[in-house]
Amino acid sequence: MTRVVVIAGAGPAGLTAALELLRRSDCLPIVFDLDHQVGGISKTVNYRGNRMDLGGHRFFSKSDWVMDWWQEILPVRDSADTTEPVTLGYQNKTREFVAACAAIADDGREMLVRPRLSRIYYRRRFFDYPLKLDATTFANLGWVEAARLGASYMAAKAMPRRPEATLEDFFVNRFGDRLFLIIFKASTEKVWGVPCVEISAEWGAQRVKGLSITSALKHAFSAALGRMNDVAQKRVETSLIERFLYPRLGPGQMWEEVARRVIEAGGRIELRHAVVGIDAERGAVHRVAVENLETGHTQWINCDALVSTMPVQQLVEQLKPGNIELSRIARGLPYRDFMTAGLVVRRMQGPTPKDNWIYIQEPDVQLGRLQIFNNWSPDLVADPTTVSLGLEYFCREGDELWSLPDPDFLRLAAAELEKIGMIRRDDVVDGTVVRVPKAYPAYFGEYRHMGRIREFLGQFGNLYPVGRNGMHRYNNQDHSMLAARAAVDCIIGASQDKDAIWAINTEDDYHEDTGRSKAAESTEGSARLRAIA
Repeated sequence: MTRVVVIAGAGPAGLTAALELLRRSDCLPIVFDLDHQVGGISKTVNYRGNRMDLGGHRFFSKSDWVMDWWQEILPVRDSADTTEPVTLGYQNKTREFVAACAAIADDGREMLVRPRLSRIYYRRRFFDYPLKLDATTFANLGWVEAARLGASYMAAKAMPRRPEATLEDFFVNRFGDRLFLIIFKASTEKVWGVPCVEISAEWGAQRVKGLSITSALKHAFSAALGRMNDVAQKRVETSLIERFLYPRLGPGQMWEEVARRVIEAGGRIELRHAVVGIDAERGAVHRVAVENLETGHTQWINCDALVSTMPVQQLVEQLKPGNIELSRIARGLPYRDFMTAGLVVRRMQGPTPKDNWIYIQEPDVQLGRLQIFNNWSPDLVADPTTVSLGLEYFCREGDELWSLPDPDFLRLAAAELEKIGMIRRDDVVDGTVVRVPKAYPAYFGEYRHMGRIREFLGQFGNLYPVGRNGMHRYNNQDHSMLAARAAVDCIIGASQDKDAIWAINTEDDYHEDTGRSKAAESTEGSARLRAIA
């Protein structure tokens, strides 16, 4: 190994870059992460045997490369109660995972094929998400409200808002102002803490592109004809997918296995270490300062390249731009922070819903989304006679909600879930709190000047910002992985196009792995997109 690549962050982007460098080059990746475990926001939190998935991670991508990469790390089987060979339809191909199934009994490293169900809880009733134009929806809404929704949608199609500048414009143009008010407005503002008119339409373009009432109707028609058996489901918007892959022990199992392979191949991963300084001049990064957060000791590491997933604020500060305005913009880039109350309950009121997660649209509670971990994988739950829940709240670091002591926050969460008729507080048997700072890069405020930040970072030829925080972009796992692969292409000389990194998650369609050019491969997009949260 002749070249050293420092990687700041051991999440999906950082670990993908590390393993790809080891597979494709003579580079030595050295990964530093603040946390005591790998995975970033895709880690699995283990609380007394109950495993929590922060934010919910469906392993679905329209990228063949990502799907194959995941399946090579963790083999696939179709259910949790059989070791029979698995045959899956994928990209109009039939694939069997015979060898994978033989290994499952030994170590439990596997991916399950899981059914998808996400619904909206509104007016103390369940609505399909996306909404279906069926008898259940009409009964829940009432026929008068349903007629108003239809009229509003037709009006939006006849006279769309132009220019489409804000997130409100984006939603109204696709769903009508009535459905926007009922479904999207309250939940989106609950997540971001600002009105939809203050959020850029770019957020919608990256998070719910392609999703509309028309696409939902087409999806329902295809499903009725039995055309939804392809696990990859490349023509389906992600909010409409029926099945997805999921590691048996949660998303962290994927990244723990990747980390194991990185170390086994000769790479280094240093946890509880932070990059605290960057020595850069003449358009290149030469070394980085790394602090051991346990001992307080700091050392300088010489490097040939830096792959950064640290927040853009910190990256710009450490590069010392010498431009007051640029520093101000970087410091002002907004984020939304995230808290999860993990509750274990004896039972729920009524039958336990089959949903992976439920969007809580009720205006009288702060709760934004509810996960039912039993439905992601039975192995996430320590006691199968209980129900393990994740109650997700969106806040700002240091605000009143964030600052609540853990016992008070758990009481609040249990009380809100009881208020909307989901549980009884007396059935709560245990609970824990997880706080995630800078979970969601936001698309308002100083974000409008992000182009200047990108231009500044582009001056350093061997610096590669990737990942959600590294690019201040609301990316998912597969977007982050594809950006990391594009960065590796540049580092090893397979591509000179650093713009390809920023092209990820900006196109409506995926670029195929045709082999026609490295640039085309590097700019492969992704659309494993979650709507709203």
